[in-house]
Amino acid sequence: MGCTDIKRIDNSRLRIPRGYKPEMRTDGLIFVDSLLEQFLEQGAIEQVANVASLPGIVGMSLAMPDIHTGYGFSIGGVAAFDIDEGIISPGGVGYDINCGVRLLRSDLHKNDLLPRIKDLVEALYKEIPAGVGSKGRIKLSSADERGLLRKGAKWAVENGYGSAADLECIESGGCIDGADPELISDKAYERGRQQQATLGSGNHFLEIQYVDHVYDDAAASAMGLREGSITVMIHTGSRGFGHQVCTDYIQIMAKAAPKYHINLPDKELVCAPFKSSEARQYLSAMRAAANYAWANRQCLTHWTREVFMNYLSISPSALGMSLVYDVAHNIAKVEEHVINNKKKKVVVHRKGATRAFPPDHPELPDKYKKIGQPVLIPGDMGRLSFVMTGTQQAMDETFGSTCHGAGRLLSRHEAIRRAKGRAIWREMQDRGVIVKSTGRETLAEEMPEAYKDISEVVNVVHNADISKKVASLKPIGVVKG
Repeated sequence: MGCTDIKRIDNSRLRIPRGYKPEMRTDGLIFVDSLLEQFLEQGAIEQVANVASLPGIVGMSLAMPDIHTGYGFSIGGVAAFDIDEGIISPGGVGYDINCGVRLLRSDLHKNDLLPRIKDLVEALYKEIPAGVGSKGRIKLSSADERGLLRKGAKWAVENGYGSAADLECIESGGCIDGADPELISDKAYERGRQQQATLGSGNHFLEIQYVDHVYDDAAASAMGLREGSITVMIHTGSRGFGHQVCTDYIQIMAKAAPKYHINLPDKELVCAPFKSSEARQYLSAMRAAANYAWANRQCLTHWTREVFMNYLSISPSALGMSLVYDVAHNIAKVEEHVINNKKKKVVVHRKGATRAFPPDHPELPDKYKKIGQPVLIPGDMGRLSFVMTGTQQAMDETFGSTCHGAGRLLSRHEAIRRAKGRAIWREMQDRGVIVKSTGRETLAEEMPEAYKDISEVVNVVHNADISKKVASLKPIGVVKG
């Protein structure tokens, strides 16, 4: 092998050397074992190398085992940039800004729900707006819109959707300071006005699960998880609002790159120097979209609790449904990391990647200080999801990051083609999972075989020590758009 060949470092890591492409400023590093390496797309490898070519990159261009080709950056990509000499790129965040996951635990046992799961899923489907073009139950005034964009989940709690205790268990407290509603286009407001508090479509879901297996008793106990107990996972983001914010600023960045003489290895990597006016505007608009997403998940949480209590005719205390954690996996954040033995502020892009901060990190709630940040890794609707914890190794090697899900194997078009003539909902029911969706195509796009096996993906990051297994969750009921 030549010095420019991709090399396996160990059972969990592949290195793309700096000489792989002449423009590269640093190495690339992909977390993948030999089992998943067979699914590694050449296009995604090229994208990791392209990101390594961007100005001001700090450390390596990284990708997680759920990697697949995306817009500019691969999905599963992580990259940090110097705030003095580096850039910010909308492609490093993605269109669904702050697409993320939250997990609710409860005092219910699976035996309480299994006989009634079909009707409960139906009740959730009726109360949780889902699907393409779905409209939320909240009507926002202009003042409400701007307040929500500035405050995120805090706005939702202040308006009766949940409690202050929820905010303690959300990344960044459910609100990033510095959002500027005045930098949002009329079209973004128009798209987002009726979509607040909606689940959306595609891979977004609300899933009823139970704790299938506990790997770490102490961490599971700190999170209130025990084998057989019922959990609910919610996966959604900033909907059409965030998509439009990204679209608007890609157009702005397309003009900024040549203005600042930035040579791009791929036009989808449009960017601007972090200290430029274009970058500051994008960052403020992106933060507004991130706050929109946190408010969205908070409102959906409130209605989920209501459905459970009303359907089961139980009190909040009997339900015991509390928030374990909420993580973003499409976001760029200014964070402090140790670079060359010195603390330094960098802007970390996580696109299809989850924050995984270690024990004792100052951003963690007190109850998680000893165990590390809860990390939520959803699988597909027919297999497991995982709860993990962040580690010091992740902080040292990946800017406190890990994978965000299973990662697609099939395009949506190919999944629909392979599902032709099949009843996916019935296949799920045969597996013991009741699924309710607005359309057959959505179920076809999201069938289990469209994704990598989440257990294999999680094994990579667990063995690499960038996050550690706490519990696996098994689905019994799913609402999809």
